[in-house]
Parts: sequence; structure tokens; C-alpha cells
Amino acid sequence: MPPLLHVDAFTAAPFAGNPAAVCFLDEARDARWMQSVAAEMNLSETAFLVPPASGDATDAWSLRWFSPSVEIDLCGHATLASAHALWETERIPRGSRARFDTRSGELGAARAGDLIELDFPASSLAPVADADAAPVRAAIGVDAQHPVLRTKFDYFVELADEGAVLAYEPDVVAFRSIHARGVIVTAAAKRSDADFVSRFFAPGAGIDEDPVTGSAHCALAPFWAARFGRTELTGYQASPRGGTVRVRVVGDRVMLGGHAVTVLRGELLV
Repeated sequence: MPPLLHVDAFTAAPFAGNPAAVCFLDEARDARWMQSVAAEMNLSETAFLVPPASGDATDAWSLRWFSPSVEIDLCGHATLASAHALWETERIPRGSRARFDTRSGELGAARAGDLIELDFPASSLAPVADADAAPVRAAIGVDAQHPVLRTKFDYFVELADEGAVLAYEPDVVAFRSIHARGVIVTAAAKRSDADFVSRFFAPGAGIDEDPVTGSAHCALAPFWAARFGRTELTGYQASPRGGTVRVRVVGDRVMLGGHAVTVLRGELLV
């Protein structure tokens, strides 16, 4: 029966950060079955890992991510949870780098002190065309003084300050009408333990608000690195659970650092 772990990612304490299920498979399974398991887990993402065909555990593992309703192209917290689970269950040596073959190319994870650091592609930002901007602003609920940017996956809006991010109330029905995975809202932090804050909403993927979104930080990191003039920053995702992401911009890559905690171990019986 497939082993399964429930891991809280981007947190050093249980019941915070972003929970993910990590399912170990002996061989690839049908996408419909994986989607059914993810719906049963009802977490923002369930990760499915298949060992390398070479038999060498330090080669790239096949990794796929599913929300309760769709397959996801890129997911940070479930990748962090997967690396943590591989080391914790000793499927790969604790000192070795974890490698993953995914829909977004090869990704990596390594230990950096007491953190797990993910090696992800940076996400560029582009202005939304004027013809599209008005309906998107209307759906997001911001005026023309707040330019809307677009990443490969999401819309991106800088709000006035941290208080505006904390107070933001999304129209999740309207969000389903815009053609994007989700919406990132962000601002410079007032708190002393972070440089910027953010929140992420993806109702079209079955996630009204994601607790901590590693992939969103692939755009947040270069945006705020340019603003602050330095490449190493700390982001705080201000969801009800909350979580901290350490970011480091290296060329066209972003290193995402965080902790992870296993809260449940079990196995699927089907």
C-alpha cells in the first residue's frame, strides 16, 4: 500500500505553514487516480513521488502535484515537503541533494543549515495589456493606481502597505472569471521579521486562499530584490496559518528556504 505523509511546509512548528500530503509510489499511476487521492486529502496540494528508473535514489524522482481539483504545473511547498519526506524516511541520504523531474523541468532541494532550500526558476513580471487591465482590476478590486502585472501563472498586484494586504478581501467568484492560476497581492513589510508580505488566492484551482505559496515567491523574490537592491530577503505570507519563506535570487533562479514538520504518517489502503 502506498505510504503517505502529511507535512507542514514553510514552518518550524506543526499546524502552521502550508500542509501537503506526500505519497510514495512504486510506479507511475493514472492521473485520474492521483486526482481522486488529492481530492480525498483535501489539502492545497498532494505530491506523488516515483523513484528513479535507474534505481539510484540520488537521480531525479518523478514528482507531480495535484490540488483537490486540478494538476498543478509548479508547487513550492509540496516540493519542500517531498524533499523533507525523502530525507526523513531515508529514501535518499540526508546529506545528498534531492532532484525532481516535474512539469516545470528539473528542480532541486538541498539542506542549507537548518533550512531546506529549493532551486526554482525565477518568474518574470510583465504589465497587463491595457485592453485586459480594466476587467482584471475590476475582478481583483483595485483601481488604476495599482498596476496589475502578470507572471507565467498569476496576476500580481502591489498594494499600498502591509495593512492593505492583511485587510484585503478577495471576490473569489470574480477570480474564477480571470484566466490565470491565481492572484498575488503584496506590499513592503512593517513587521521586523520580514522584508515583504504577501497573500495568494487561487479559487480556480480549488484553493480560495493558499497558506504559503513557494511558486508565488518565484515572482515576489526578483520583484522585491530589485526594489530593495539586494538579493537575499525574507517574505511572510500573511494567511491565517502564516509562513516564512527565505528567498535568494541567483541569476534566473530563485532559492526558496524554509522548514518542514511531519505531522502524520500512514498508508493508502486503495
